[in-house]
Amino acid sequence: MNLKSPIIKRFWNYLLLSVIALLMLFPLLWLIGTAFKSGNENIFQFPPQLFPREPTFENIIKVWQTNPMGRYLVNSMIVASLTVELNLLFCALAAYPLARLDFRGRDSIFTAIIATIMIPFQIVMIPLYVLTVQLGLRNTYLGLIFPSVASAFGIFLLRQAFLSVPKELVEAARIDGCSQLGIWWHIMLPAVRPALITLAIFVFIGSWSDFLWPLLILDQPEYYTLPLGVAKLAGTFSFDWRLVAAGSVISIAPVLLLFLLLQRYIVPTDAATGVKG
Repeated sequence: MNLKSPIIKRFWNYLLLSVIALLMLFPLLWLIGTAFKSGNENIFQFPPQLFPREPTFENIIKVWQTNPMGRYLVNSMIVASLTVELNLLFCALAAYPLARLDFRGRDSIFTAIIATIMIPFQIVMIPLYVLTVQLGLRNTYLGLIFPSVASAFGIFLLRQAFLSVPKELVEAARIDGCSQLGIWWHIMLPAVRPALITLAIFVFIGSWSDFLWPLLILDQPEYYTLPLGVAKLAGTFSFDWRLVAAGSVISIAPVLLLFLLLQRYIVPTDAATGVKG
């Protein structure tokens, strides 16, 4: 057997990738399996049993009926949706002039924006909290959204996407009498739709799973998001991991569904297809 043949090499590559994928998926599979296990099954046995012998929805039903999970779900959906919309709007508005307009200090401004990526959130957390309280936004949806209305990563991603749009499209629109705002809306945004969808997915997941900022800014349960609601389950049920896992499954299900629905749009944009030869 020739160990250096392409087929053997491909086999070992696929085997290695499969092992890595299994290791990464193991916690998720264990969580989902635990959520559907009955009280008669040992969830900490070794070797671990990922799939329940007697699947049951009892844990999911109990968590939903004894806690306002529906309210937490609505709160998370409102906050994540508004955060995505505002992030796309402000990042696209900021990225377009940094990519397409010539003005003094453009590169310096872009460098300063990118430099903020290296600043941990914990450093700006206290000033943001003080500002949010002084603006009267504590225990409000706007207070939850306030720190995430724009991001340096979003500006960087969309700027790079705007740079990939052929100049011929912009020049043709300008000849037709389109304004800068019209070019941004009618030409640039449709051309970079994959980048917009990619940014939307990242922002949605980040907002949906955010725990630290809601924990700081909220003390009224009616505004709790799902991460806070799941953390509350640990105390409510005295660390019954089946119920905590059930709440976690409720929390991650919308994110998994969103990714499965939109993953086919996460592809490199080919704006050049709009240029006629």
